[in-house]
Amino acid sequence: MRVRVFRHEDLPSLRSVMAGWIGQAGRCGYDHVGELPHRVYDNLRDRRPAAELVRLWEDGDGLAGIAILLRFGCAFDVFAAPRLRGGPRELDMLEEAAGATARMMDPGEPYVLTDVFDCDAARIGLLGRAGFERFRVWDHVNERDLRDPVPEPGVPAGFVVRHAVAEDAHGLAEARNAAFGDDWTGPLYRAAVMERPGYDPADEIVVQAPDGRIAAFAVGWIDERNAIGHFEPVGTHPAFWRRGLARAAMLHAMRRMRALGVGVVTVNHDATNVAARELYRSLGFVRRHETFGFRRPVG
Repeated sequence: MRVRVFRHEDLPSLRSVMAGWIGQAGRCGYDHVGELPHRVYDNLRDRRPAAELVRLWEDGDGLAGIAILLRFGCAFDVFAAPRLRGGPRELDMLEEAAGATARMMDPGEPYVLTDVFDCDAARIGLLGRAGFERFRVWDHVNERDLRDPVPEPGVPAGFVVRHAVAEDAHGLAEARNAAFGDDWTGPLYRAAVMERPGYDPADEIVVQAPDGRIAAFAVGWIDERNAIGHFEPVGTHPAFWRRGLARAAMLHAMRRMRALGVGVVTVNHDATNVAARELYRSLGFVRRHETFGFRRPVG
């Protein structure tokens, strides 16, 4: 296998290839294709050039694997082609990604981390061989059948549900910072997310407050090939909690997905996040899987 540098223009083809992998092998080894732009652009946030943090492996049959390094300062992802799953070349990719992440981490970080679906026995076995140990349940993975009725969203008087526009960059940065404790600025959000390949403003649903602020938001990614939708992220500015605004944004997105022929939609949340669990349950989502956190000591 050979490694090559990631280029921003690669993103659409990577999503297409991974959709094919999911169609061939199922979701257990991959997660949704919308997680690629989310993790590359939203999570990494241009703190380092994407070419340093995203690695592509190729072989004679085409794309062999994708790695995303240094997520959250100490974690990595590896997505391997179905033909390599569970074998020595996937193990090599895991070792390379873990080692590269460890070398870039803050010296005070004691572990390098990754996560895996509970149903991915092949990856769990390889992580054990590589010296990783399971230490927590990471996410709950929830699913909703869009063949079931999707209510029309309702919001308080004066609020508006719509898709994002470029001029929302500052408001979205403020809303994300308030909801998640992030450090976005408007120009950074526009450049690092909204102007990158794979971003479609129709996928980002916002609820605008009467004073013009972005009160809530939900990004609903679509995998056209497999007819699967996925939410990441979903949030509400704390000044607007308990008004059903995130719910309204998600309902708006689900109705759009359904109209586009999407059959099922998924959303993940931290296993300890009770508020998220209850929101998604109220919208008809059912837990289908968990992801497990694995770690290996550095050094």
